[in-house]
Formats: sequence, structure tokens, C-alpha cells
Amino acid sequence: MSTPLSPPHKKDPQKRTQSPLRPPEARSRAALGLTAAAAEGRFALQVCDDCGRVQYPPRDVCGSCLSAGLEWQDISPAGTLLAETRIRTSINLYFRERTPWRMGSVQLEAGPVVLCHVHGDCERGGEVTLLNRLDASGQGVLLAVPKDRTSNMEDDPQMRALSADPKHRRILITDLRNPNTPALVTSLLEAGASTIFVGEAESWRPHANRDLLSGLEKVSVLPLDVTDTASVERLAGEIGGKTDILVNNARFLRPGGVLARGDTAFAREEMETNYLGLMRLAQAFGPGMCARTSDGVNSAVAWVNILSVFALSNSPDFGCFSASNAAAYSLSQSLRGEFRASGLRVMTVFTGPDEDDWTQPVPPPKVNAKALARSVVTGLQQGLEDVWCGDVAMEIRERWRRDPKVLERELTQGREGA
Repeated sequence: MSTPLSPPHKKDPQKRTQSPLRPPEARSRAALGLTAAAAEGRFALQVCDDCGRVQYPPRDVCGSCLSAGLEWQDISPAGTLLAETRIRTSINLYFRERTPWRMGSVQLEAGPVVLCHVHGDCERGGEVTLLNRLDASGQGVLLAVPKDRTSNMEDDPQMRALSADPKHRRILITDLRNPNTPALVTSLLEAGASTIFVGEAESWRPHANRDLLSGLEKVSVLPLDVTDTASVERLAGEIGGKTDILVNNARFLRPGGVLARGDTAFAREEMETNYLGLMRLAQAFGPGMCARTSDGVNSAVAWVNILSVFALSNSPDFGCFSASNAAAYSLSQSLRGEFRASGLRVMTVFTGPDEDDWTQPVPPPKVNAKALARSVVTGLQQGLEDVWCGDVAMEIRERWRRDPKVLERELTQGREGA
């Protein structure tokens, strides 16, 4: 079984801080399908349309019949560990500072033999399950883990390197007033977070969440207004060097599209909070987090943006809010590219309508705060990039992938009198 992960010791200022490093990221165009599946936590390999043979490694034509009709499909991740070895030296700096590193070959029940990373609890000849995870370069890699769960399984060094597990990490949640904040705090503490900072704007205004959270051990409520650059920079100066995971749940939400509003006041607030607030946070906290991605047990690992699923396709009932989330989603994609050089992950959580006061007229199903919090924690533990929370979000995802234009028509039908 894996050795339990110990809390980090106080940092020795005389010791060298590891520079942000990442493993080799070169991949063929065909292999990017593995990365796309890993971003959502799916185990998928190419399957030939003509002969049905499962392919590994990814390729442009079938290794059996030379057909070019290869489709990525979710398949069984079960297999047997045939052989294993431990790499004790490497010409790559990332692996050199993390050796010994266990590698092995696994015979999949689906057919091919794959080379992969191997969890420390796997036994040669034993049954294993393959996980498709994103490594520090943002590319999909395969990790063999025991078929049956073992004690402290998540504490294995290789598994932790392929995740953003909250255990022993310090986390900033940006908006105390969001209804989902108490559930996020509770779930992250249960997942082992060492400290949680909660940002609060307009602290002179009473709010039930403050009374609920301010007395909790390991929780600190600090001033933060994402619409105020000076406020964001002050907090970054105070805790930016010890923020390992940032969860941005700050939002401004009002119903209505363009014609339903008499001016641009609410739209301006939505953009200031939902889009420009994200930019301010990234400019203030991003550089410090990027510099600490190799900083041991409590290294910086993830940036989490919680967005409406209508960022993908606008819902006219909340048209301007949807537009601000679309802008934030586009910015999230930009940050993913900008952070990639350091290995800092960007995780986008797409959620359907929740129990907020402003969404009460929306019919169920709704996303409750506990379900959202579970999705965030699970996504971090699995190192995902895209998380879909709630029935509405998952349905919109599938319809958007099938045909975005059809989805647009469906969402805007019946609005002739608007």
C-alpha cells in the first residue's frame, strides 16, 4: 500500500526551489485524441471502422487492415501488468528530479499491449485498471492502478503528479456571497485541504455565509472584490505566494437579454465580474502560481473557473449573463495556453441552473451546491480540464457536440414575441 502523504514541513529558505518543469509534450496529431479524452477523464483508444481492431499507439491508419477509418471510442480499461521497471536516471529534467519512476507494459482485455506509468501498489501479473490522465505538459498519458482500491492510493507520487488533489493544499475561493461557497469549503476540507481562504467583497454588508464560515478552523475570510484591481492586487500580495488552487466562483447574474434591458448597467456589471474579474485574478495570482508548480507537497496545481453551461450556446432568458460567461470561457482557454509552460492546470466547471434567487423561475432540474462541490473536488482529484455538473449541463454538452447550430435553434425557439 502507498505511504500516507505527510503534511509539508516549513520551507527552508536556504534550499533551492525547484523550477517549474514539464515532461516532453511532443505528440502526433492522431495522439491528441488521447489528450482530449483525458481532459474529461475518459479512457478512449482508436477503433478501426472496418476490422474493429483496437489501436495503440495512436496512428493514422489501422495497423491490421490499413484502413484510415479510425474513431476514438471509450473502451474497457481492464488489463494485466505484464512487466515493470523503475527508471532511476533520465536525460529529461522533469523525470530526473522525480526518479525512481515506475513504468511497465499492460495487456489490455481489449487487445493491445500498452506502455504506461505504473502505480506503486500494482503487482506484476496482477489485474490493473488504466487511467487516462493529463500530465504536467497538458498531454494525455496512461497510468496503471490496482483493480481494487488500496489504502492511501491517491498519495502515490506518480498518481499525485497526474492530478490536482486538494490534500494538504491551500485554496482560495473568490466569492463568499455565492450560495455554493459553504458547500465548496466543506467538500475541500473533507478532501484534505490544509487552509481555505475565502474572498469577501463589501464586508460592511451582513451575509449569512460569513457567520457560517468565519468560525471554522482552517478557514480565513479575507477582503476581495474582483471588480477592483487594487483589492485583487492587495490580496495577491498577501497570499499569492501560498495559493495552490484558486477556485473562481465570483459572478454577477441577472435575467434578461438585450431587449429586455433598458440600458447597459447590468451587462457592464456582468462583464466586470464574470470576465474582467477573471482577468484581474489571473494577472495578480497567475505569475506567482506558475512559479510554484514544482514546490513540493503543496505546490500550485490548478486554476478553477465555474461557468454556466450556456457559455457554449446562449440562453436568451439569461442572454447577457450567457454572453459574459462565453467571454470568460474564451479567456479560460487563453489562460490554459499561457499557463501550460509552467504546468499549472486550468479546470472549467460547466454547470446548469442552480438554486440562486435569480434563477428561481427556471424549471428543474437544478444543480444544488453539494453536487457542484463534489464535481469540483472530483475534477481536481482526477486532474480534469472540463467538468460537466448537472443534467442540464450534460445534455447541453451532448447536443452542442452533435450540432451547435441545431442547439442554437432549440434554445431560441418560441421567442417571436420577445
